[in-house]
Amino acid sequence: MNPLSPSLLQAATDIPVMVGFSGGLDSTVLLHLLANAPGRQPGSLRALHVHHGLQTLADDWQQHCSKLCAQWNIPLQVVQVEVPRDAGQGLEAAAREARHAAFKTHLLENEWLALAHHQDDQAETFLLRALRGAGVDGLAAMQAQRSFGASTLWRPLLQVARSTLEAYARQHALQWIEDPSNSSADFDRNFLRLQVLPLLRQRWPHADAAMARSAALAAQAAALLHEDDASLLLHCLGAENALLLSELKQLAAPQQSRVLRLWAKQQGLPALPAKGVQAIQQQLLSAGHDQQAEFRWQQVRIVRWRDQLHAVPLIKPWPEGWTREWDGAEPVDLPDGGKLLLHGAGAFDEPLQLRQRRGGERIQLPGRDHSHQLKHCLQQADVPPWLRAQLPLICAGDSVLAAADRVISAPLQAWLQAHDASLQWQPPGPVN
Repeated sequence: MNPLSPSLLQAATDIPVMVGFSGGLDSTVLLHLLANAPGRQPGSLRALHVHHGLQTLADDWQQHCSKLCAQWNIPLQVVQVEVPRDAGQGLEAAAREARHAAFKTHLLENEWLALAHHQDDQAETFLLRALRGAGVDGLAAMQAQRSFGASTLWRPLLQVARSTLEAYARQHALQWIEDPSNSSADFDRNFLRLQVLPLLRQRWPHADAAMARSAALAAQAAALLHEDDASLLLHCLGAENALLLSELKQLAAPQQSRVLRLWAKQQGLPALPAKGVQAIQQQLLSAGHDQQAEFRWQQVRIVRWRDQLHAVPLIKPWPEGWTREWDGAEPVDLPDGGKLLLHGAGAFDEPLQLRQRRGGERIQLPGRDHSHQLKHCLQQADVPPWLRAQLPLICAGDSVLAAADRVISAPLQAWLQAHDASLQWQPPGPVN
């Protein structure tokens, strides 16, 4: 059977598809195959070219893609992205992240993203992850089809060798561009492609297919483990998706590791590194009840508080000494990205002052004759420690009337009830 027969693409002939189109050999063949697939509905195929600006020929590549898509009557969208060179993850990874972010942003509802990864790419990915000490999930490498945001990522060429794609391109007289960076062995993937894999093929001609097969077997094993992980995670979840340490401690160490990684993924966190799993198991799980132990990576952290693990974003700090008058008529934007609103009343009787906690504040609670330390009130109100410093204090002179909407004084509570009003504090999001 011809590995590039029309049946290869029949899985999505009735689904709108956006092709990630670089103009290179692989994506050119994929776009040509999809454009000529029997049964594909007119107008259901388009291409998106990501302009990274990393090469001096980037503008020429864009023009090539535009010319080819016009020739084939395929709509093309060009998206320019900024690739950070100092993100600490390497240029390749940063470019891939920027590219995938562009795909997610511009993918239409019910539209699939088609990428042209092939068998050689799968072998490289398998080797790279093996050399980095990946477990079964990592060794599963790339999937032919998986969820991608609210849609689907589709790799129909994953079982096809690059040599087959090149033969197809020459048979159909296709024109493609060559990225000069592909010839540099400075990048890990290029080193494998240019030096390691050719040597392996001399001894084992079917090395690529064998590694792709191993990746597929790893994916099958990972799928079975994921079912177990999901069940175990359900037993470990507490309020607001925190992890219950009492349940987590009952699991074997390998189960803890998998549950922690799945939990982090479900919380939308970056992939939890091996050192993070180790730190949580060795430090956070054994920390004292009153300790706020944590593990930080990238722009997030996992914090132990009240015998639970909480996923916490890094929050922008307030400028020192920040204050502002607020009459409640309009929502107020806080310096950390939070927001404070007054509902149900036009405005306060007179402007009040907003500021951050400085320490030592006291507040008189409803039904009490004397004031209490605000610190103790926040603890009793179950305000997490990482949010206490972010609570905007509402003050009248030296008197603290409220800490956001979490602790409200007797005078302000009486005013709110008399005016059928309420406060709402929207906590800050993570640092971008």
